[in-house]
Amino acid sequence: MKIAEIQVPVSTLSGVGPNTAALFARLNIFTVADLLSTYPREYDDRTKRAPICEFAKSKIHTIVEIKAHEWFGYGRMKTLKLVVSDGTAEAELVAFNRGFLEKSLPVGSIAAVTGKFELKYGKIQSTSFEVQRLFLPNEKTLEESESLIIPDSGLFSVYPLTEGLSQKTFRKLIKQALKQYSLGIDDEIPEEFRQKRNLLHKKDAIIKIHLPSQISDTEEARRTLIYEELFSFQLSMAKRAFEHRGNLPDEHFSESETETQPPLSKEDFEKSLSPLQKKLLGTLPFSLTEDQMRVVFDMDNDIDAGFSSRNTELLKPKNEKSARIVTMQRLLQGDVGSGKTLVAFFVCLRVVDWGGQCVLMAPTELLARQHAENAANLLESLDVSVAFLTGNLKAKERGNLLKAIENGTVKLVVGTHAVFSKSVVYKDLQLAIIDEQHKFGVAQRNSILDKGRQSIAAQKDGRQNLFTPHLLMMSATPIPQSLALTSFGDLDISTIRTMPGGRKPIQTYLTKMGNEMNVYNAVRKELDAGHQAYFVYPRIESGEERAESVEDARQTLKSAENMFQVLSEQIYPDVKCALVHSSVDEEEQNKILNDFKDGKIKILVATTVVEVGVDVANATCMVIEHADRFGLAALHQLRGRVGRSSLQSYCYLIYSQHITEIGVQRMKVLRQSTDGFKIAEEDLRLRGPGEFSGTAQSGYLTFALADITRDREVLLQARTDAFNLLRQRMTQDGLL
Repeated sequence: MKIAEIQVPVSTLSGVGPNTAALFARLNIFTVADLLSTYPREYDDRTKRAPICEFAKSKIHTIVEIKAHEWFGYGRMKTLKLVVSDGTAEAELVAFNRGFLEKSLPVGSIAAVTGKFELKYGKIQSTSFEVQRLFLPNEKTLEESESLIIPDSGLFSVYPLTEGLSQKTFRKLIKQALKQYSLGIDDEIPEEFRQKRNLLHKKDAIIKIHLPSQISDTEEARRTLIYEELFSFQLSMAKRAFEHRGNLPDEHFSESETETQPPLSKEDFEKSLSPLQKKLLGTLPFSLTEDQMRVVFDMDNDIDAGFSSRNTELLKPKNEKSARIVTMQRLLQGDVGSGKTLVAFFVCLRVVDWGGQCVLMAPTELLARQHAENAANLLESLDVSVAFLTGNLKAKERGNLLKAIENGTVKLVVGTHAVFSKSVVYKDLQLAIIDEQHKFGVAQRNSILDKGRQSIAAQKDGRQNLFTPHLLMMSATPIPQSLALTSFGDLDISTIRTMPGGRKPIQTYLTKMGNEMNVYNAVRKELDAGHQAYFVYPRIESGEERAESVEDARQTLKSAENMFQVLSEQIYPDVKCALVHSSVDEEEQNKILNDFKDGKIKILVATTVVEVGVDVANATCMVIEHADRFGLAALHQLRGRVGRSSLQSYCYLIYSQHITEIGVQRMKVLRQSTDGFKIAEEDLRLRGPGEFSGTAQSGYLTFALADITRDREVLLQARTDAFNLLRQRMTQDGLL
């Protein structure tokens, strides 16, 4: 049987009464399966003697002589201190609430001691220790005891506990459960892959992880159980992918897909384009990068396959069994400024040439408006109607727009959450594009897909929701490989690494708080050269009296409003400055940003509202104060607001004098690299997968043992094996 099938209450184990069962319940342990699946968090290695002199390296496990008794404190606070020596060093055992040790461990007795020691008040001390008397005074000397095996030597599992539950009780019940049930535990990894990966049988792995005889046992057991965990997860991801798309994504994720696929010539790419795509390509004053061509080519194939299977379904009689319709499910990732949005427009045109509609959803109105403007500039000359749908439209204007969407006149709808509001009906929504995908939840993604399932063309002969739209999610925050294979494991992943030609790498400088004037002077030179600058702060207002000077501003966390006053009145009084943040009226925001784009405003003071959706080629300086308050991804995104032309651009990161160690590491990463993919991997290492993907508060998947960063190689093996297994099964069933 599988271990999860041992649904015997933990209370059936000998020694587990109602009180102990309640303690285990606090740890979410209700059954024997729960107990055996609660793995040790670490191991207490007492296999070797560890003398007092090595207290700084490890836990002490040694035999000592009691040299003296000392007392300190008064009344109820009076505490015993045992002075001990093992011949390598002398130490003190501070026995809080253990005054009885004075009698059980008289001076001159020999005892075994295990515990953590530290240097305190010039003495080696321990307040958390285990001590066991071996000999009374004069029975044996310390020298005569050196050859003895120390009691309780061995390798002990250490489990997560709750108040009232001891390691001793936990270990005792683990031994009892293994004795009763371990022989019946079956393997959950197919034998073919267990042998291929040189893994243990499940029952042996469970025994060795709980009751190891040596450290190598724990390593072997962990490797088996980590593989099993990841294999099971990847198999479920593969099944889910097959259900919603009719085929399997590539199990091999490469950060540069052009390296793993045959070269695509410019001639072959252009031949593959649809009529509208060819027209758009002809209007561009530049060439697409190799990565852009490859991604467009791959997605065109997905769209074509989807239309073909959809057409086949529409021609079937009502009573005939539905075929599986191919649906693109793809994540497009690329660094800031790599040209993802242009690729998305090309794919939209493929869909329009097939007679469908597209929607592009962005998390902020600022970004959505920019996409709508860019789409209109590029596509309306091709007679492709683009609409910007926002919740702020007047009733009459909104009514006309909704009619145009419903009758299919509008081919591309761009907007925020308004694109899936109840009143919006699409004639034939075939492609949903979600920009900055990590800022949307699963429910919101499903809502826009439901609009496609409910569109007029998806209903026929009384049948409803015949089709699910193709889904393209875009991210300017590159996804590390290990996270891509878990959180996005059921998607195809396309990557744009090559950047448009003619751009210079952004030069990044680190400055400690107190030296801001050096940065301000450097920015002044760029302003004098006719360029523009951003100043970004972590908060809108300080909640305190506004800073009267740069010196005042240093004393507290700077805010955008306070520093706007300082910068515009004291540092750059002769330069046109403006302030923008989320509390500024939307119409006013748009006016300020347009004036900044037109060069009427030279300095834009802001919060992270400018992280996405602002593209000003003449801006060459990005100043981020209190930079250590931002995550790596946010800093990299903000830095990407400059360097969007052939001009040399600069990013200045001003950090606190009391910066944390992780803050220092973040600053170094930004200083040393402009590669978003390297930065993303480092961000994942520093923050962990839950925080990185923004899902730490929303039930992000967690593994009992596996760590997707540390166990990356095992993850790749498990994914390959799981996909191969499902592919074999699908082929046998005639589904592939």
